[in-house]
Amino acid sequence: MLILTCPHCGVTAEETELAPGGEAHLKRFGPGSSDAEFEGYLFARENPRGVHFERWRHAYGCGKWFIAARCTATLQVFGTYTSQVAAPPQQVRDAITAARPGWRWREFA
Repeated sequence: MLILTCPHCGVTAEETELAPGGEAHLKRFGPGSSDAEFEGYLFARENPRGVHFERWRHAYGCGKWFIAARCTATLQVFGTYTSQVAAPPQQVRDAITAARPGWRWREFA
């Protein structure tokens, strides 16, 4: 079972108390973008095996959105943080680097 800590209210909750929101840190394209850019925004997702950044909502708690960095293969959680940031905080990056030394960062939107 996946267990995450909400960074807003501090409650540690099982995934049954949370609602998944999909991949985090997407570069959004809207009016004025090309059809290919908008299509990529709507349909293209990474879906990696390994480290992944996901949006979650504390549905049966404070109701706020946050981002979790976790491993999709082992369910190891590297950290959670508020969704109002453009890139993961340094403490989350350090936790991932310590657990996965060869892992490379991608550019975040």
